[in-house]
Amino acid sequence: MPRWEQGSEERLVAAALQLFREQGFEATSVVEIARRARVTNRTFFRYFPDKREVLFADADALRATLVEGLLQAPDVADPLRVVVRVLSGVDWESLAPRSSLRERQAVIAASPELRERDLMKQEAMAVAVAGALAQRGVDEAVARLAARVGIQVFATAYERWLDAAEDADLPAIGDELLSTLGTMTPPSRAAPPGHRSPASRS
Repeated sequence: MPRWEQGSEERLVAAALQLFREQGFEATSVVEIARRARVTNRTFFRYFPDKREVLFADADALRATLVEGLLQAPDVADPLRVVVRVLSGVDWESLAPRSSLRERQAVIAASPELRERDLMKQEAMAVAVAGALAQRGVDEAVARLAARVGIQVFATAYERWLDAAEDADLPAIGDELLSTLGTMTPPSRAAPPGHRSPASRS
């Protein structure tokens, strides 16, 4: 078996996705992934602590990119929108071809263990995002809410983008979902002075 060399990480990710698709995440072992990628088990553990993390290899770099984008954003007066736009503005296809991104999403969706890990990664991202917004002067409670809601809006936009035509525009999908969210939460109407509800009149 060949020694560790450049390109091993990419081969490991590709091999893991193939095996997860062919036989399922739970039925796939690290030994099988390493064998398919033509590297040693030791090489696998140079890159990943376990087979789950193969699917989340870019999580730390993505979180850092998002935080930097929020810190550099020209305006955070609408923190929810800026979170969605910064996430949507990431060049996702530079991480992997869209076909591979689809495969990854399908593998995660099919495994309760991976869905749990994905939620943990989302929570870590929400904490980092809230911290960046607070650093920009956003009220802490608002920052936490914008971070969590923004990540969920983006997650929905990302799923739609993966299933859409190849020329689909992810930022445009994110903006569309934000508009939809706005129609679901119209401004509350203040009661006119002296108005009493039916309950208060009984």
